[in-house]
Amino acid sequence: MNFTAPALFASVLPESFHLLGGLGLAFLAWRWLMSGDWRQLADPQRLNLFLGATVLTLALWQIRAGVKPGLSFHLYGMAALTLMFGFWRATFAGVLILFANAVFGRGSWAALGPDALLTAALPSAMSWGVFRLLDRFLPNHFFIYVLGNGFFGAALSVAAIGLATTALMALAGAYPLDYLLTHYTPYAMLISWGEAFTTGMVITVMVVYRPDWVESFDDVKYIQNK
Repeated sequence: MNFTAPALFASVLPESFHLLGGLGLAFLAWRWLMSGDWRQLADPQRLNLFLGATVLTLALWQIRAGVKPGLSFHLYGMAALTLMFGFWRATFAGVLILFANAVFGRGSWAALGPDALLTAALPSAMSWGVFRLLDRFLPNHFFIYVLGNGFFGAALSVAAIGLATTALMALAGAYPLDYLLTHYTPYAMLISWGEAFTTGMVITVMVVYRPDWVESFDDVKYIQNK
């Protein structure tokens, strides 16, 4: 297993996939600006927290292993970022990480669009969707929030990356489906459990000691009068 293999799609995906990914990234950038979510970063304390969390996640992404170009395993931290900042700012943080990787030679400018959709937008959307569903259909309770979002939501977010990568690589003809199902997909599913444990522990510590860092968490809603 090659522990320096980058999570790039540039060398294995056709140019048409790069174009579609670039269009998707442009749409995300437009929606992020239109959402008004960026105004939250005008607060210096929120900005410092956002930048600090982004840098820590960037460092986390450097610890990775790969079996082939475009097929790598690492913890993502996108579920934690999503619970802390919401979907739009979490996705923006993921794109910033990909930019930084490209600048330092750990990523590809050509594959920035597909990478952004697959490793930033997809896990963040999955995590945010789990949060919204639990908030709507289950009681507002501390343990439901931590277990449902911190553990279960994080596991689903990384499992979604693994399944989407398998489908994308097979559809593009980069690798045979049999090879992916044997040498990549099962390990991608295993990584989701590591993500669940790590994110669950981090979120638990933050909501206990620094709940103001987690925007999706509300003391009154999840703890008081329970």
